[in-house]
Amino acid sequence: MDLTQKLEILADAAKYDVACTSSGAQRQAELGKLGSASCAGCCHSFTPDGRCISLLKVLLTNACVYDCAYCVNRCSNDVPRAAFTPQELAELTIGFYRRNYIEGLFLSSGVIKSPDYTTELMIKALSLLRNEYGFRGYIHAKGVPGTSPALIDQLGRLVDRLSVNMELPSQESLQLLAPGKTRQNILAPMKQIQESIAADAETNALMRRKNHYLTHVAVPKKQRAFAPAGQSTQMIIGATPENDYQILTLSASLYSQLQLKRVFFSAYIPATTNPLLPQGANVQLNREHRLYQADWLLRFYEFNANEIIDTAHPYLDLDLDPKANWAINNLDSFPVEVNTAPYEMLLRVPGIGVVGAKKICKARKHRALCEQELRKIGVAFKRARYFITCNGKYQGTGARFEPGSIRARLAAPIDGGKHGRRAGNVCFGQMSLFDQEQPTALPGGPEAAAAFALQEQAKAKRGLLAEKASA
Repeated sequence: MDLTQKLEILADAAKYDVACTSSGAQRQAELGKLGSASCAGCCHSFTPDGRCISLLKVLLTNACVYDCAYCVNRCSNDVPRAAFTPQELAELTIGFYRRNYIEGLFLSSGVIKSPDYTTELMIKALSLLRNEYGFRGYIHAKGVPGTSPALIDQLGRLVDRLSVNMELPSQESLQLLAPGKTRQNILAPMKQIQESIAADAETNALMRRKNHYLTHVAVPKKQRAFAPAGQSTQMIIGATPENDYQILTLSASLYSQLQLKRVFFSAYIPATTNPLLPQGANVQLNREHRLYQADWLLRFYEFNANEIIDTAHPYLDLDLDPKANWAINNLDSFPVEVNTAPYEMLLRVPGIGVVGAKKICKARKHRALCEQELRKIGVAFKRARYFITCNGKYQGTGARFEPGSIRARLAAPIDGGKHGRRAGNVCFGQMSLFDQEQPTALPGGPEAAAAFALQEQAKAKRGLLAEKASA
């Protein structure tokens, strides 16, 4: 099997792993070496200077000793198998980088022979990239549950971000669908990664203080930082019966206890046939979207998981985003006066984000803020107006200040207005360069037909004027 065939198989097998967004690492270029890393992002995200950052997202191998029911690469599934050698993977990555196809690598793998053997192959490939080719670009690697601590330490010194997938939210679901994995095997490397990152940060802080106060003392050259962009994990949503309350409380505990940078949620896609899994069900993309919104509130808006969701209502509302749902259920805290409300309360207003709240606090020192100023700041005023006052005046014009009325307005479909493509009044054939025939029935109704007739009259009039001019 040639390298192109391997790449086709292993890149396609990696598409189910979604734990790949912003890098969180900042590293400048170095003389004699290749690449750099930017905090701005990767995988079709954008840097501050407008560049699109992309990664080579691939598996080392899709061969696996485990038989996880939900995984397309499980050992009992009849799919083409392939594996890169460490040298092949390193050369492929550098070749793509030199052609400006990529700026980093996302590397995961099936478990071949054993977790330790698989991790050793990953370490060899990444060592070639870092040491032989001098690659300084972004690398995200997936740790294999059950890998020995010494190998996890080596792997963490070669990558920017290291992650271990939890796969399923509970031990019961793991036992049912992934009998080869245990919660302890997953949590052990995650805890080691968290402790290593913390120890590395403490060592760096001590070295900086020593270098600052004792400049005459030689400071030893520090080793490469352990996973400087932190760790993340991924959970599959919808394959098992866990509700949103269980998933969010688990995410909150991972953030607080293991200091994860990100928990990713992946809506289950029926890729295999198994009676233990839902078959033919709709992919729960709306649920995945609401979980990401709730996760954002946990990480950036100082919400507690029990504020967003509780055991009495264990699933997130699919019609309203979690922040708006919380605000409607807590109307006794609203409306807030934007010119005097504290920053923490502004963060609770739907339509006002972290950046918007900071801008409001800064701008109101110089002048009183009204609708026009809030729109210029970037506040989503159509959403925020039901929960705020400006100079004592309630901004929710036309809506009663009660849950049912506000909920109906926020959950209503977006009105595209009476212009542009959403209005349905664009004449048939407008985008065509060569079609001369016009249909008898025009989409868009009488208004579209009238508009088309006016256009035809204008054309005929221009043609008549042109004939008179030439005569």
